[in-house]
Amino acid sequence: MDPERPDQKETKQLTTGEKSDTSLVQKVKDQTSALKDRAVEEAKTYKDPQDTQLWKSIFRVSHDRSDPRNRSLAILSNVFLHLHPAKINRDAVRYPFTWGMGGITFYLFIVLTFTGVLLMFYYHPTKVDAFKDILYLEHDVPFGKLLRNMHRWAAHLMVITTWLHMFRVVLTGSYKRPREFNWCVGVVLLVLTLLLSFTGYLLPDDQLGFWAVTVGTNMARATPMMGHEGPFGAQLGMTAYNDVRFGLLGGSIVDSNALLRSYIWHCIGIPLVASIFMAVHFWRIRKDGGISGPAPVILPLGIVPPLARQVHRSSPGIFHQNCNTFSFCAAPADRTVIDGRGGTRPQSNGNRRTHDEQPNRGIEARVPVPTIARP
Repeated sequence: MDPERPDQKETKQLTTGEKSDTSLVQKVKDQTSALKDRAVEEAKTYKDPQDTQLWKSIFRVSHDRSDPRNRSLAILSNVFLHLHPAKINRDAVRYPFTWGMGGITFYLFIVLTFTGVLLMFYYHPTKVDAFKDILYLEHDVPFGKLLRNMHRWAAHLMVITTWLHMFRVVLTGSYKRPREFNWCVGVVLLVLTLLLSFTGYLLPDDQLGFWAVTVGTNMARATPMMGHEGPFGAQLGMTAYNDVRFGLLGGSIVDSNALLRSYIWHCIGIPLVASIFMAVHFWRIRKDGGISGPAPVILPLGIVPPLARQVHRSSPGIFHQNCNTFSFCAAPADRTVIDGRGGTRPQSNGNRRTHDEQPNRGIEARVPVPTIARP
């Protein structure tokens, strides 16, 4: 066989390179055409904003009133005409799933509002009287120290429960469609909760609050485009006397103006804004079909724990007797059999056998099928 000449090797290399270049160009053309088609479809949807997912996540489509069923749905789905939902997912209101963090956070907000109004009777937002009022409240006012501690600890707990509520929402995927807008509302409420805690820190006018606000407002100087030390701040004309820190403090230092502004924001401004967003948050929960529940799927491993399978292999008769003694299952119509290989198979009532007749079949567990109320 004749050896290949150098010109033949170069021709093969060129052919291979041309093929790779051709496939790459074709791939780029396909991706470009796909992006073009997608852009055209997006442009068509923007002609009618009500067809976009952004619009549907914020507003709900109105029902056609010509159908009697739709007329009833228009009443049942309206939070003002029908306060409580007509049906809910029974698994969505279980504490192991929701942790109750949303309700606890709202309860703490009510406690903070009540105790805060009572504290306003004994407080003057001035540099001369602020710290004296705190001492008078703790030592001379009946139950004054208890009142202040209730307000302080409720504020700390509200921040914790808000974070846990957001954490639970992330774990359960409750931020996904159709609840993405309500997730954004929840993020705003989280920021408002942190601002309430921050503005209330200065009101006692002690050393702890003074230096905490000093550090926090110094960090605000580095805010992008809004602080004179932040990115693009100097280009936009920001200085130490017109940036976001100056607006928060009412000056260049933490003094009486900062105390007065913190008092107004803490007692009037932020609570009003937070109340509006909480109303929208609760309304969206109702419009999105109630609290998001777990998926309507029963995993095989969740039916019988691994330890129970080991006990069954060692002493099946004793475990089967315990299963009959502790009847933790529902109607015998819905049954799933877990075999020794880890698989599952359905079994009807007509072919149901006892464990003694099927010693090697594994463990039988009666599984209740929950009724899922869909939004």
